[in-house]
Parts: sequence; structure tokens; C-alpha cells
Amino acid sequence: MNEATPEEVVTKFIDLINQSDLVGATNLLSENCEYDNVPMGKVFGRETILAQLGPMMERCAEIDWITIRQVSSGSVVMNERLDKFLWPHGWVEMPCAGIFEVKDGQIILWRDYFDLPTYTNQLPKPPDES
Repeated sequence: MNEATPEEVVTKFIDLINQSDLVGATNLLSENCEYDNVPMGKVFGRETILAQLGPMMERCAEIDWITIRQVSSGSVVMNERLDKFLWPHGWVEMPCAGIFEVKDGQIILWRDYFDLPTYTNQLPKPPDES
């Protein structure tokens, strides 16, 4: 996507996530992309990001990241999203703010801000915590 604008690259990335095409989505990341999942920490590199996201996303029957607002300036794209994951027990919804930096058609920085308890409190409790 070297000809695409930074905003088009990020929109395509979100579209591929929603199609459950994690490999296609991570192919839009640079080899040494920084992924900062703010409440959980940073990882670096396309393959590491794929390995981190894969197991969680594979458990979801559907993923629907809804972009509510998106703006861009130069190489930086910022969006407000509602990230939804269909787990076996039902939908988990998480408001999220994302910041992306794109260079030469690839995402070199992906940083998501969200409240971790908002996500984890929607997951099923282990039997001993019920």
C-alpha cells in the first residue's frame, strides 16, 4: 500500500482485523513496528505482534472494531473506536483510542489506550470466583 495515504493504510488495517485476517493486517506493519498496548506493555516486530494477538483473536468467533472518529495529520492517524470481540459467552466491548504512525505505506507505531478492567470484567469468571 505504498501509494495509500496513512489514513487509508490504517482503515485497511482495521478492515482486515474485522475480516479476521490477522496475517493480512500484520503485513501492513513494518518489520520492526512498535505495538504499545498501553495497559499491557510494548512489543516490537511484526512476527511478535502476530504471535501476541493470534491466540486471543483466534478464540473470537467475530471481531468488530468500529471506528467512531478518525483524524490524520501527516504520517499520524488517531482514531476513537469501539472494539468488539465475540467470545463463546457473548460480546465483549471495549472503548479504545488508537494512535498510528505510517511510513512508506507501513504502520511503524500502533498504540492503543483502553481501560483493562473494562475488558477483563466482561470475561467469564473462573468457577472458583463465581
